[in-house]
Amino acid sequence: MSSAPQITWESTARQRAFEAWLAQAAGAHGLVSATLRPASADASHRRYFRVDGPQRTSFVIMDAPAAQQENAAFVHVAGLMQDAGIRAPQVLHRDTEHGFLLLTDLGRRTLLDVITPAQPDASRTLYLAAVDILLKWQLASRPGVLPPYDQALLQRELVLFPQWYVQAHRQVTLSAAQTQVLQDSFARIIAHNLAAPSVFVHRDFMPRNLIVADADTDVVATAPEEPTLGLLDFQDAVCGPATYDVASLLRDAFISWDEEFVLDITIRYWEQARKLGLLDFEDWAQDFSSFWRAVEWMGLQRHLKVAGIFARLALRDGKPRYLADAPRFIAYIRHAARRYRELAPLLRLVDEIEGAEPATAWSFGRMG
Repeated sequence: MSSAPQITWESTARQRAFEAWLAQAAGAHGLVSATLRPASADASHRRYFRVDGPQRTSFVIMDAPAAQQENAAFVHVAGLMQDAGIRAPQVLHRDTEHGFLLLTDLGRRTLLDVITPAQPDASRTLYLAAVDILLKWQLASRPGVLPPYDQALLQRELVLFPQWYVQAHRQVTLSAAQTQVLQDSFARIIAHNLAAPSVFVHRDFMPRNLIVADADTDVVATAPEEPTLGLLDFQDAVCGPATYDVASLLRDAFISWDEEFVLDITIRYWEQARKLGLLDFEDWAQDFSSFWRAVEWMGLQRHLKVAGIFARLALRDGKPRYLADAPRFIAYIRHAARRYRELAPLLRLVDEIEGAEPATAWSFGRMG
């Protein structure tokens, strides 16, 4: 293939398997193999290529080694999303043994590419479109279809924080008392979040995984002011707390918003979700502050997890760029822990780990 110098392979055997599969896919779908080029990579072992097809169309190829990736889950969840009316990639051709998938191309720009935290008004329409997708996804929920976001999984995620962020990255060895504080805090966080009603959870519902339709795609918004968004990176979807994805959307891994914008979009989600019967739990449907508290506790779970994951990506997987955003998550953790009396010991511990003076007030401006 003429584009071979652009793409490296972990082994000659995998490269040969890919070339044989690509030849079959090209024959079935009219692909121009010579146009193969890298598209993107993510935090896992997955990477993506783009290849041209007939009549100026393009396709995406996912290279996801079967031994390391949940490709069957990707195909399963893609089907669930399409059934829910969500714009997700269609799987057109695949090699299950090796982990090669030919997908429809949703577009080249992510929501992260087109939003500007300094201009929240310009981003509001896009975020409301993301809320619409989230509501469709949650309304499609039904039991027994996706793995449960249960206590064991929540605990495994939280352990990433002391293992990778505290010990491996910050090189801090916790005392027995500090370890107990962390364990007690984790128990409170898990119990709080498990009490929430369960819905389908994307688990990484953030701007980098929302695709803005290109002007030349065959997907057209219903009106010029209504952007069409697609959704990616959903193979880890579970059935779990209804608060998780909205927390992911607004406390993002790579950008931070003023509190006013976060509250505005969360309230708009809340208003629609309660009308649709998604928030029939305790006083969530009547009291936004009660729902907001639940979102913050759920976000805290995610912030602790992601701080650990970013450290692991840098130290184990050789992807140091992720650690540049770790301070954002420490700020998120402090933000949430500062608001609730039960979390005061966690806040003190984080300050000790970071070697920081305890803060006495929270600034609602953007972080990092």
